[in-house]
Amino acid sequence: MLPAGVEAPVFAEPWEAEAFAMTVALHDNGLFSWSEWADALSAEVKRQGAARDGRDYYEHWLAALEKLLASKGLAAKTDVDAIAAAWERAAHATPHGKPILLENDPQQAM
Repeated sequence: MLPAGVEAPVFAEPWEAEAFAMTVALHDNGLFSWSEWADALSAEVKRQGAARDGRDYYEHWLAALEKLLASKGLAAKTDVDAIAAAWERAAHATPHGKPILLENDPQQAM
């Protein structure tokens, strides 16, 4: 049940809420300022091909976060791509109804 006055969820998917929470936590830990974040997000949202209705807003949010972290030397794009691929493999290797764990990645080093 949603709180009074709220007609729809704020986030369409759980990953959107997680990306939002990560951004707030990283800012709270001093890894970037709000103006740095606003500049990074603004650049992504203004990119050619962005949906006019905003349906891809959190895809831009995530891209901005990844680029900001990479620009600060905190998470290189290759590292982010590698861990994303590992989670994807783990998801495909996990039996239906079971929790997806990174340890389920069949390519994970033993």
